[in-house]
Amino acid sequence: MSKTQRLCGNIVNVIQGTITAGTVTIRDGIIHAIEETPDATYDTYLCPGLVDAHVHVESSLLSPSEFGRAALIHGTIASISDPHEIANVLGIPGVEWMLEDAKRTPFHIHFGAPSCVPATPFETAGARFGPDEIDRLLSKPEIGYLAEVMNFPAVITRDPEMMAIIETAKRHGKRIDGHAPALIGKALRDYATAGIETDHESITLEEARQKCQLGMKIAIREGSAARNFEALWPLLNEFPEQCFLCSDDKHPDDLVVSHINALVARAIRLGVDPLSALRAATLNPIRHYGLKVGCLQVGDSADLAEFDSLTDMRCLRSWKSGQLVAANGTSTLSHKAVTPINRFDAHAKQPTDFQLPPTEGTRRIIVALDGQIITEETEADAQTACPEQDLCYIAVVNRYADTPPAVALIKGFGLRDAAIASSVAHDSHNIVVVGSSPELLCKATNLIIHNKGGLSFASEAIEETLPLPIAGLMSGGSYKEVAQAFTTLSRTAKQHGSSLESPYMALSFMALLVIPKLKISDKGLFDVSTFSLI
Repeated sequence: MSKTQRLCGNIVNVIQGTITAGTVTIRDGIIHAIEETPDATYDTYLCPGLVDAHVHVESSLLSPSEFGRAALIHGTIASISDPHEIANVLGIPGVEWMLEDAKRTPFHIHFGAPSCVPATPFETAGARFGPDEIDRLLSKPEIGYLAEVMNFPAVITRDPEMMAIIETAKRHGKRIDGHAPALIGKALRDYATAGIETDHESITLEEARQKCQLGMKIAIREGSAARNFEALWPLLNEFPEQCFLCSDDKHPDDLVVSHINALVARAIRLGVDPLSALRAATLNPIRHYGLKVGCLQVGDSADLAEFDSLTDMRCLRSWKSGQLVAANGTSTLSHKAVTPINRFDAHAKQPTDFQLPPTEGTRRIIVALDGQIITEETEADAQTACPEQDLCYIAVVNRYADTPPAVALIKGFGLRDAAIASSVAHDSHNIVVVGSSPELLCKATNLIIHNKGGLSFASEAIEETLPLPIAGLMSGGSYKEVAQAFTTLSRTAKQHGSSLESPYMALSFMALLVIPKLKISDKGLFDVSTFSLI
């Protein structure tokens, strides 16, 4: 027996460019008919389901199936997802685990083949991808594109291995995503002409304009880590057909509040044409990546969402293939248990492992910036941490072998009599820890090692941990449980001196060697400007 549903509201047609009162008839999961009733008055809007055009699911600390549950409550029905994080830990088996878990949700995850594993040779990762591994991944029907090509210097200089990876994607007829922060002029032209089609790393409007003028598509990013929407939203008016919206990294406490819907509403409130804003979140990425999702047209899969208004975009209900998957901020889907996959070979540490190496003269010190994934640096004659002057220890512990930690100093975290640690440490995901003393660094690190991955807080009196048994990156819990645990850890860190908006977010990017200025890996301090260890 066929199942028929009728939904009434203001129907947004992103293809014809109209918003008209009417009724959508769904039969057996397909849009059967759309009837306009222009004399009717409705408060709600029926829109195609939204698309996050670039996201690392792992950054939500949720499994793919659970990420889907959370995203659907905001009207997002699909994502373009780079499994780069788990690939660095577990290689192809990690990517395959993501593909299998994603099949357990109606949410559509369009996975890419991670192009830069590891991101640099100056850190220890759990895997390495060359042209053969990329070819193997792109041969899978579930892998739809070559994920962000981060090593832009190799592209510009036409490095043979990097070009072989790009040519492999072309041979498979699959899209090629970019990663080109601050790239302009001739360097940008050389990058784009290699076949790179998109970028989500633009920081300034002029930089993004140059990329659009070269024919690239821009995913305007606003996530938990990097926030570029304020600078880039005018692109939605200037290059409406070349814009997407994305989060890149969305932490669980943010994901339970909003997703791409918030960016659409924000753009419309700023005066962007509603259809241009909605196309950036629907039609544009759907067409670019060839997503097999509906666009609210007769004959399409019934993948749509109902919103209270275009200026708030609060999702009332969402449907995937005609199935009601979320209503009034709650998922109608059940949480599904997972069987973790992991690699964690580090052994318990001692406080003496976290002694700062001596140096003559001044010492280079990382300066963390609130709300930024870049850092600055300063110098001091310090030989120890001084929490009273916001000077803490930072260390990176190799999770793939039992080797001594790399230890340095950092400002900006503000921790007093405490330490925080994480096995989410872009991009190789070793353990990164910041704290006021070697003893507390050791304590926080050993909590991570004992759980084989997670986030931890340690003081003399408190030990708190959010275990992440899936590759040391993701929890097997529900989105509500993980969001609450993440919020609790962040609150505890702030109660012990940290003034950072998101201490664990900031911590996770201190070992990201492809983003300026001074970072640290398990091999030591790293100067991004010279691309060398210090």
